[in-house]
Amino acid sequence: MDWTLLILLVVPTVVHGNPTVTVRTGSGPPVGSDQHPNSVPLSEDTQTTTEVMVEVMTTGVLNPSHYPARRAATVVQHYLNTLYGSPYRWIFLSKVHSGSAEDVAEMRKYQLELTMQETISNVSGQCSAELLFPRGEGQSAPQVQASYEGLLQSNTTAQEEAFYQQHRASNNMVSGNDIPDSYGHMEPSMKPFWHLGGVASSFIMLRESNESTLYNMAQVANFTQLETEKDQLRFNYHVLLHEMISQEIIHWKLLVTWSPEQGVQVLQTELQPKSHDCEAPPNTTN
Repeated sequence: MDWTLLILLVVPTVVHGNPTVTVRTGSGPPVGSDQHPNSVPLSEDTQTTTEVMVEVMTTGVLNPSHYPARRAATVVQHYLNTLYGSPYRWIFLSKVHSGSAEDVAEMRKYQLELTMQETISNVSGQCSAELLFPRGEGQSAPQVQASYEGLLQSNTTAQEEAFYQQHRASNNMVSGNDIPDSYGHMEPSMKPFWHLGGVASSFIMLRESNESTLYNMAQVANFTQLETEKDQLRFNYHVLLHEMISQEIIHWKLLVTWSPEQGVQVLQTELQPKSHDCEAPPNTTN
């Protein structure tokens, strides 16, 4: 009988570059999550419907389409909204062109080149930004510096002044619920209040952001106008924020003021307890 000697050659594989772990989550959110159907993705690159991409963060040049760069870029979006947002100006991240990260003392420093878009007028502009994420014990807001070109070209003065005078002089305090509703619909008269809620939410999302978060406003659960004080329109807001990495829906109550001269200010914030009894409405798109 002839014997054939089989020699198996085992060749070790060397993996280069940054490792990426893909976590399959099936057709729905992770078990125990509080995902809300009105959550609005920031762009197609950040949608996580069947997969969550977990990136190992490194120093040096970042892939513009991967989470480390996009998380940092979204913080710039929130920062710009706290400075320039209004019921008629709401800024969103359009594209990350390039980015880099390095460790500096007790901080992590990001340099980014971005395109930002003002969603109401559809005007876009180039933005250069530097972010510092504090490290160590305790949570503190990232530090942001940004310069931009062309982003604020749209003139919203007339619209803002008309909105301000209408609601400053009215005896009927306006209020609203579920903006947008379970089908993604909102009345045209509610859109400025939706924008104002989104801008006010940026104050929270900026403060709460770190290198492991990606925040987006999902819905204005409700808002109520209060009496005008010191020429400022005042509102109580209850907003739902979608943390897109953990898929949690987080409830916050805000006391918000606005006028064309003073801009948006968030005077009080209150994190609400998690609710596990609410049945989520059907999936929607905004």
